[in-house]
Amino acid sequence: MPQLARPYRWSIKRATARPLLAIALTLSIPLIGFISAGTLENQFFPLIDRDQFQIEMEFAAQTSIEQTRRQVLQARDVILKHENVQDAYWFVGESAPRFYYNLQGDRQNQAYYAQAMVQLKSKDGVESLVQELQVELDNLFPSARVIVQKFQQGPQFDAPVEMRIYGSNLDELRRLGMEVRALMTTIPDVVHVRDDLTEGQPKLGLYLDPEQVRQAGLTNTDIAQQLDAYSEGVTGGAILESTENLPVRVRLTDADRASLEELASLDLSPQQSQDRSFRPTSALGEFELVPQLARIARRHEQRVNTVQAFITAGTLPNTVLTALQERLEEANFELPPGYRYEFGGEVEQQSTAMGNLLLFLPILILGMVVALVLSLGSFRQAGIIAVVAIGSIGMALLSLKVFGAPLGFMAIVGTMGLVGVAVNDSIVVLTAFNEDPEARWGDLKAVQRVLLKSTRHVLTTTATTMIGFVPLLLDGDPFWQPLAIAITGGIAGATLLAIYFVPAAYVLIKRGKPAPRHPFPSEESDSRLLERPIS
Repeated sequence: MPQLARPYRWSIKRATARPLLAIALTLSIPLIGFISAGTLENQFFPLIDRDQFQIEMEFAAQTSIEQTRRQVLQARDVILKHENVQDAYWFVGESAPRFYYNLQGDRQNQAYYAQAMVQLKSKDGVESLVQELQVELDNLFPSARVIVQKFQQGPQFDAPVEMRIYGSNLDELRRLGMEVRALMTTIPDVVHVRDDLTEGQPKLGLYLDPEQVRQAGLTNTDIAQQLDAYSEGVTGGAILESTENLPVRVRLTDADRASLEELASLDLSPQQSQDRSFRPTSALGEFELVPQLARIARRHEQRVNTVQAFITAGTLPNTVLTALQERLEEANFELPPGYRYEFGGEVEQQSTAMGNLLLFLPILILGMVVALVLSLGSFRQAGIIAVVAIGSIGMALLSLKVFGAPLGFMAIVGTMGLVGVAVNDSIVVLTAFNEDPEARWGDLKAVQRVLLKSTRHVLTTTATTMIGFVPLLLDGDPFWQPLAIAITGGIAGATLLAIYFVPAAYVLIKRGKPAPRHPFPSEESDSRLLERPIS
């Protein structure tokens, strides 16, 4: 294309004639990319476009499984009213089977809990449907914790935003957790919050009259053992079923155990009494409902109160975490001596994943440097390739900013894989310079001539590589698209560096080095010497 060849030759002449200016201009583009990296959305584990999503419902701890089932049926009717919903599959009292690889499946024998997998007719409009159902179910069950969320890539975590407070005193941990909960509720994108110590479950306690217990000839231990035998049962024998010996447990019926009147009328007898006189439980004390912690959580052998925030679909966890940190600072949130806190959720998993990615990075860099130095035979030329590699990262970041893609796991993986591909064009150009007997000494005309000859190969390899990622770019999948944007943008930018930065840097490092008096003969002179007859 003569129309493009003329201005291209002119730009090459300018770049090699004024190498410092060319280097400054070409490196300013990746520098802009590094500067804009701080403004990129940080979604390390991307959501996925899938014709399914999940719902979790958690009621008060004293809710029976029958009550949970009735409320689940109400929720199912609301869900099926939406046109795009094909069906909703509920699991009451336990987690759903792990139909997606990173689902949490650790909820068992919890009558107040239910989980659903909602199957859609198509994956279009999933996010808006999830947001609508979140509002509808929250209004239908105001006292329940309802979480409607899309599936996403990455490791498991209980909540997208977590704050763990470590300490020794449970009352102080509860107070601190309530403060953090109050701050979380002021963040607009938070739909539900919970912690380990604020929410308990009711317990039926028997407050004994010491005088009545003494007169009955009983002790607290005797009463506890007999009540446990009534409720949990005792082994009264065994039956032989085929080759298996099955124990027979005798206890009160479920109806008797659920009735306060029946529990109060249970007869208790002293172990050492000769007349074996029975006393009803109601004669020894009174039953009362008292709150009890469901569990005392520990982490790394320390007591911990984990405060969790569940957010609206489509909201970046990093945005909510930043808002929480700002509110903690505004409220002058401070911990007593001996207490500390840390953030969990997605940010913790992000740090772990980044650590795994960067674990072998020094070895890879060392191997690349050694390979470049051995192949090019020059530390300075290896330095040029290193600058191109770093510049390609800046180009990838700039591409993410231009296309509005988040900086996440796949974008980082794409950027790391990009480095090895991006330097190929620069290696081709440098090798061509080194193989030319005139360009290898920094002759401007020779450098321009060799670069013009190499441009076709450089552009061809760049175009074929970028075309391979076009389907991922056009598909719009939030998982693969950031990777494709980072690689294609980085390769395109690295090609620009190979065409303008590499020749300018090569001329600069060769400047001041005189060419030999008897330069190496060209290929034509070599062939003439070989064809000359030997006299």
